[in-house]
Amino acid sequence: MRPLDLPFLAELTALRRDIHAHPELAFDEKRTGDLVARELERYGLEVHRGLAKTGVVGVLRAGTSTRMIGLRADMDALPVPELNEFPHHSRHPGRMHACGHDGHTAMLLGAARHLAAHPDFDGIAVFIFQPAEESEGGAAVMMEDGLFEQFPVEAVFGMHNWPGIPVGDMAVMPGPVMAGTCAFEITVRGHGCHAAMPNQGVDAIVTGSQLVQALQTVVSRTLHPCESAVVSITQFHGGTAWNVLPEEVVLRGTIRTFKPDIQETVERAIERLCSGVAAANGAQINVHFDHRYPPTVNSEAEAEFCRRVAREVLGPERVLTDVLPSMGAEDFAYMLQEKPGCYVWLGNGPGTGGCTLHNAHYDFNDDILAYGVSYWVRLVQRALPHSG
Repeated sequence: MRPLDLPFLAELTALRRDIHAHPELAFDEKRTGDLVARELERYGLEVHRGLAKTGVVGVLRAGTSTRMIGLRADMDALPVPELNEFPHHSRHPGRMHACGHDGHTAMLLGAARHLAAHPDFDGIAVFIFQPAEESEGGAAVMMEDGLFEQFPVEAVFGMHNWPGIPVGDMAVMPGPVMAGTCAFEITVRGHGCHAAMPNQGVDAIVTGSQLVQALQTVVSRTLHPCESAVVSITQFHGGTAWNVLPEEVVLRGTIRTFKPDIQETVERAIERLCSGVAAANGAQINVHFDHRYPPTVNSEAEAEFCRRVAREVLGPERVLTDVLPSMGAEDFAYMLQEKPGCYVWLGNGPGTGGCTLHNAHYDFNDDILAYGVSYWVRLVQRALPHSG
């Protein structure tokens, strides 16, 4: 199978690289939003701006049906210094498109352009260009600002490039595909004293160290072996002098789960361990949980529909259905809590040489642009077919 023959592919590639060279962080995607709006207007779409500050929505109507579906791409970059030296490297120190949102934006623009020129469908296609996917929950903010009230789509669809999956392959799985994420902060309060006289205090650093070790048993000794979760300590802060045992240390980390009941079990286990380690050392330990993105869960019917579409575009042998879900998180999850839909992974090629997500050497693979555009186009055509 071959993707669509896109006469504007070179132009789309240049546009993608232009976005890559000018990365913008959450809710500050002004240049990117202006570019998206300008392109959509040039294609003849109805353009709406202002949702979640920098969000852009393009609407394309064809035929007479009022049925409406949504297609979403994310626009923001990451606060990562780019180490690539190719001509389209980031022009802004400390910021880069290390996750491929430049490519996601370009592919959805390409689909809008093709469908505007060839409106072979009956209904309303809504192209959602979302800010602030990276940790700031831009999807939720767009919804709070009235995204689905203003554009009452019957289903919503998302796509992410995926290093490690071959170019021309796509993973489409029903059920959980990305994990929910919860940050936590643990404060360990002891009793500070001179480091040469530890008997006069309660050592918060030793207590915190014991807790780090104890937390490694939460998943392996609390959950059923067939359930999945991650508990990772990512920060340990304490002390300002070499000869003082500090009064307090702070631990921070992340929890990743696919199910609300597993999340609850993990949190209760962490609280139990904090209480036990505190009692054993004569310290005080408090834990605070910060619930962030929920799990990204594809609905069964929409996943099967997307699987059929992908097979038409790529060929049956190129559609993967047994790929393990990722413990990474994705704010498209908020949209899937409100609407049925499906989030797929499009192969970006080998993740070698640092070409993995959130890596300073990453770059979106322009060879997959045509595959992504073709998938979006065929999805609209199949979701909104001409009657009769």
